[in-house]
Amino acid sequence: MDLTKNFVKAKRPCAEGFRWFLRTHQNGGDYQPLLDALVRDGRVDDACWLLTQFGPTDAVLSVNAIDAQAIVFAGTLEVRGNIEVDSILRAGGSIRAGGGIRAGQSIIAGEDVRADGNIRSGGTLDAGGDIKAGWGIEAEGALQCGGNLRVEWDLSCGGLLTVGGNAYIGQDVVAKGAVQCSKSLRTGGFITGASSIRATHGIEAGTTIHCQEHLEAGWGIKALGAIVAGGAIKAGESLQTEATIRAGDGYGIYAGLNVPVEVWEASAWVRARELPNRLFSGHWQAPATS
Repeated sequence: MDLTKNFVKAKRPCAEGFRWFLRTHQNGGDYQPLLDALVRDGRVDDACWLLTQFGPTDAVLSVNAIDAQAIVFAGTLEVRGNIEVDSILRAGGSIRAGGGIRAGQSIIAGEDVRADGNIRSGGTLDAGGDIKAGWGIEAEGALQCGGNLRVEWDLSCGGLLTVGGNAYIGQDVVAKGAVQCSKSLRTGGFITGASSIRATHGIEAGTTIHCQEHLEAGWGIKALGAIVAGGAIKAGESLQTEATIRAGDGYGIYAGLNVPVEVWEASAWVRARELPNRLFSGHWQAPATS
């Protein structure tokens, strides 16, 4: 794609960025070489703006490893080893690594982000498609996944955690912002959230579920350990734990919100070590006594 002066000007670039373009590419330039030149001159934000304006390409860059200050690539990155970037790592297509991926500021892909090792971002992690890590994920800022999220080890998120599909985490989840999952959220360990946790389908944890605000699932909520929220606990179907269920002071616990009352016994049961305080809906099933 050849970007001419008039073509770029029509996108209303900032004055400083357009002056740079006129000074260095007076006769225009090819898309990816222009992105590369912006990054080389330290104008990474301008490169990201250009990619946002003109979109992804079907180009594929296949290399053994990447170690750079910043990368802005319009196509897909396929790296056999590790990706190490000091600031911004961005691709219009997918980012795939046979090792780990690390960026000091942000990782952004128009499609998937996949790594056989760890994925670590000093800021945000944003993928329009799936995110998959063979080890763990650590994002100091928000994490946004447009598709399915799969992490074999731990997931740590310093901001809002948003998943457009299903989320599976092999071990623990720690989120300092709200958790929003458009399908099911399942972990092998605990789920801890500093805000609300919501899933359109079900929520299942291998140990405990703790959140500071509301806990809500359109289907059921299940945990081996305690289910504790600082706000209300709402399940469209059943609630189950071998420990206790506790809502915040002044808030209630609700099961069966999405099924008729007459089928609560089969589809909206509440099972716990003891009857939860302020259980306002659902069919309580007392634990069996020996």
